[in-house]
Amino acid sequence: MKNVTDSFVSLGHWPSAGSLGFNTDILSTNLINLSVVLGVLIFFGKGVLTDLLDNRKQRILNTIRNSEELRRGAIEQLEKARARLRKVEIEADQFRVNGYSEIEREKLNLINSTYKTLEQLENYKNETIQFEQQRTINQVRQRVFQQALQGALGTLNSCLNNELHLRTISANIGMLGSMKEITD
Repeated sequence: MKNVTDSFVSLGHWPSAGSLGFNTDILSTNLINLSVVLGVLIFFGKGVLTDLLDNRKQRILNTIRNSEELRRGAIEQLEKARARLRKVEIEADQFRVNGYSEIEREKLNLINSTYKTLEQLENYKNETIQFEQQRTINQVRQRVFQQALQGALGTLNSCLNNELHLRTISANIGMLGSMKEITD
């Protein structure tokens, strides 16, 4: 091994004019070395690089297909959701309209029942007033009758003497006796 390295070192000391050898100048050899390395990489790595790029391309295409399928599914779900939303909005409008009409019906029923109740209360009030008026009239008649009776009795007592009183009683007894005979 020592001989091989010595031979490369001794080659570096050869004169460059007119002979073949290795150029040990790093700056001038970089371009050549780089192009050789790239050429070898391209030649040997072309298959690997092509396989890597094909795999990457296939994964990207699969991802795009999956994304398209997911997009289509999302669009279908969105359309279904929009259809459900429209249906729910229509039902809500119907409920709202039916609710308003139901409220109006209930309002009219309540107003009508309130009017009927008020009419009944008015009738009860009028009946109560008539009853109270009749009762008051009857009380007044009773008092007037009592006062008239007391006045008549007072007048009779002051005008009647014992003899007239006895005749009136006898006449009344006679009338009662004749009525008894008629009824028998």
